[in-house]
Amino acid sequence: MGMKLLEDRIVRDGKVKPGDVLKVDSFINHQMDVELFTEMAKEWQRRFAGKTITKILTIEASGIGIACMAGQQFHVPVVFAKKAQSINLEGEMYSAKIRSYTHQRVYDVIVAKKYISPEDHILIIDDFLANGCAVEGLIDIIQSAGAAIEGVGIAIEKGFQRGGDMIRSRGIQLESLAIVESMDPETGKITFRE
Repeated sequence: MGMKLLEDRIVRDGKVKPGDVLKVDSFINHQMDVELFTEMAKEWQRRFAGKTITKILTIEASGIGIACMAGQQFHVPVVFAKKAQSINLEGEMYSAKIRSYTHQRVYDVIVAKKYISPEDHILIIDDFLANGCAVEGLIDIIQSAGAAIEGVGIAIEKGFQRGGDMIRSRGIQLESLAIVESMDPETGKITFRE
């Protein structure tokens, strides 16, 4: 069941572009509607109630805002995987390769080992799920750390791409707040999964 508040906002302010691109940069991944993010975080808290969550993991950059609001709701730290090695990162790292659907390139993503431990129960939060490569990369990092994956929270899932099915087939609880079944770049029409 989708989150009506988010679905309505996507219909109102989202733009469908050729190549299965849904632009939501006016409220999610460039300019951020923090009040909407708070409502999304509350919904994830409701959907993952009863799960032990000690950390939230996301990937830079557009997942960070929603992950922070979720961290506030769950009262846990937020860790984000970095897409580039920087000179101020020190110590050992977990890393994974991910292919970005939007940017059509492969990134190495890294998380310092000191921020994820085998004792952690981790909820992954991200803005989009298309082919699932970013989430798969984060799952690899969590598994390398020996931590538990408690679930995946996604703002917008492209239901017509394979990512959602792939994650659900692994037995991982996936809670997407809006699942787009189809988009028409000619008319701009967006259909959500019931």
